[in-house]
Amino acid sequence: MKEKQIFDTWPEKYDKWFETPIGGIIKEFEGRLVMKHLKPAAGERILDAGCGTGIFTADFLDAGADVVGLELSYPMVARAAGKLSTRPFTPVAGDMTALPFEDACFDKTVSITAIEFIADAQNAVAELFRVTKSGGVVMVATLNSLSPWAHRRTESGKKGHDIFKKIHFRSPQEMMALSRAEARWETAIHFEKTEDPERARKIEMNEQQKEPETGAFLLTSWIKP
Repeated sequence: MKEKQIFDTWPEKYDKWFETPIGGIIKEFEGRLVMKHLKPAAGERILDAGCGTGIFTADFLDAGADVVGLELSYPMVARAAGKLSTRPFTPVAGDMTALPFEDACFDKTVSITAIEFIADAQNAVAELFRVTKSGGVVMVATLNSLSPWAHRRTESGKKGHDIFKKIHFRSPQEMMALSRAEARWETAIHFEKTEDPERARKIEMNEQQKEPETGAFLLTSWIKP
């Protein structure tokens, strides 16, 4: 089963996950890290590659950016389009390994938890660099292979789970190696999804002071030369 087929049935389930108490805390900390690195600003044109249902896209729009959301799954991007219909959001159904855009046409590019489903991650990152203007941010977030979350999903994949059996989790070092440009990385989410929400918040705030490598949400960013 291809990624497109797997996620075609996910739009409502995906949104509802982030509406749960623990899902909301995860979105809060992940979103905070994304905004810290991307720094979207009014008037910027940003590509959100693998935008899903627009969970993070809305934050970029709130900052005043114009956003193009690209997604392989048509039902996912259609849901994003419906939610963001009154805002400067352009939905595109497409593949981030062959972006249907001209060179250097975006101020910044971002992809959040989509590269796990791409074997040739180096090519996908090269495509993001290609469409980004010189001096712009290229930012990719993924599930960290060093995290317990990735370990569990890898085991599920070995048992035949449709989503995780062909997934590609990567470490901070592996993510940085996807481009020759100077990279920086940071992680978030150092608690389990079964944790009590209030305790999860305390764990996260404490662990982020230590700059650990094992956070589940791994963000890597580059500046295009």
